[in-house]
Amino acid sequence: MDYNTLINNFITDIIDDNISRNKNKKIITRFPPEPNGYLHIGHAKSICLNFGIAMKYNGSCNLRFDDTNPLKENIEYVNSIIKDVKWLGFNIDDNNILYASDYFDQMYGYAIQLIKKGKAYVDDQDAETIKLSRGTLNKPGINSPYRNRSITENLELFISMKKGQYKNGEKVLRAKIDMTSSNINLRDPVIYRILHSNHHRTGKEWCIYPMYDWAHGIEDSIENISHSICTLEFEDHRPLYDWFLDQLSIHHPQQIEFARLNLEYTVMSKRYLKKLVDDNIVSSWDDPRMPTISGLRRRGYPAIAIKDFIYSLGVAKNEGTASIEHLEHFARKHLNQISHRAMAVLNPVKLIIDNYKDDNLEILKATNNPEDPNSGERELYFGKELYIEQDDFMEEPGKKFFRLSPGQEVRLMHAYYVRCTHIIKDNNKKIIEIHCTYDPQTKGGWSKDGRKVKGTIHWVCVKKNINATINIYNKLFNKINPYDYQEGETFIDNLNAESSAQIKNVKLEYSLLNPIQNQNYQFLRKGYFILDPNSSKNNLIFNQTVNLRDSWKK
Repeated sequence: MDYNTLINNFITDIIDDNISRNKNKKIITRFPPEPNGYLHIGHAKSICLNFGIAMKYNGSCNLRFDDTNPLKENIEYVNSIIKDVKWLGFNIDDNNILYASDYFDQMYGYAIQLIKKGKAYVDDQDAETIKLSRGTLNKPGINSPYRNRSITENLELFISMKKGQYKNGEKVLRAKIDMTSSNINLRDPVIYRILHSNHHRTGKEWCIYPMYDWAHGIEDSIENISHSICTLEFEDHRPLYDWFLDQLSIHHPQQIEFARLNLEYTVMSKRYLKKLVDDNIVSSWDDPRMPTISGLRRRGYPAIAIKDFIYSLGVAKNEGTASIEHLEHFARKHLNQISHRAMAVLNPVKLIIDNYKDDNLEILKATNNPEDPNSGERELYFGKELYIEQDDFMEEPGKKFFRLSPGQEVRLMHAYYVRCTHIIKDNNKKIIEIHCTYDPQTKGGWSKDGRKVKGTIHWVCVKKNINATINIYNKLFNKINPYDYQEGETFIDNLNAESSAQIKNVKLEYSLLNPIQNQNYQFLRKGYFILDPNSSKNNLIFNQTVNLRDSWKK
């Protein structure tokens, strides 16, 4: 992938200008997730942007975990994030996988400096009181009664907080800025709170933890980040980051904000996604209906398709919403190039070729992928009895129905022409057998006498086939904006009750006896599929990635 051509936007314009003025010797960016959930496709935009810019300028990008809240973070989330970034194709190792917890000692030291400068104080008020005292956009905040404690007293209290001498919520450390500021973030924000909790990396070494706004800018400074690229909701926090760095007189990265990715029929909030998991509305974080990177991977989306989708949207300051169909377009584009072809009959009915020898089992050949001349061939078993799709036959066809019907001739894919002669029904008048004859001169699906047929249908041999289960997925929500709900409702009320369906006893061609894990398949005329990781040899399960064509609007 050529990042020089794909990544050109207002951020790279700023960087180019900085370089032209010799402002930056080396471009260093970072992707700083909080390990409190799995990454979603919105995070993929930030990953592609930060790592892509670093590659464009021969710089570097850190994967840095903002692990400052042990109540919500764990190693499962850390591992999932590392796996997702690597799967997207970006280079990370021990040198650029970093943690906020690496800097806890330095952050604590910086807090001591702030106290000694008279710019921070220990507050005994509880969280709710502090929140109410901050005021509103139209009303200034109220000074804490503890705001004018002496530097000596604040130092003693803060050291005692670190030693574990107080309970959770009993005290906090606040920056002393301006309770009348028009920017509420500057109204004496809390920078340390007490949390007696086990941290996934530091254990019980610490019982005070830095708040995100305090830690974030300091981490960037410690790592010598040149450009701190973040989403627009942090724009109002930038003056606070600037204030902290200016007070400490340490390296000052340039912060640039961009519009985050929004996707139709999708929630892009880890808090909401976690609720779907915790309430068992979905099976897991990697449920194929989820917009998580792991969910998209399990559903069969290629990493390159996600990256092409991200880069196609561009980078801007204005919020916008992308369509799922746009994402699916890039999935189909790449899946068509890499998917092995196979035949699968989802709703089978028997097709019996009366003039074919009873004991004959013929082996036909078909390419694994016509888009790839090096993909090799697969063997197809063909016999007297086949399975075809029930909707590929119509007893009384309309004018535009070109598949199988009484007297109609069609092509069996990769095999022969067949013509329907009669059908057999059960007592409920349901078709149980379709009888036909075949033309042995049409082997390979082409007539030597030049006659043509309009219809081609797929099939699977009755004597040699594989049973499987297929999961079909649709949009998880039935509203373009799931956050749009009535009073008394929640986003849960906008869930699509038909977001998934399972089809059992699907008949697969015998070449899929041992399907390849992580190999994408195109089930001919049906769509793109991938083997589910929970599948086993005796219980094959395939997940549908996308249809061959967009069918949602229809």
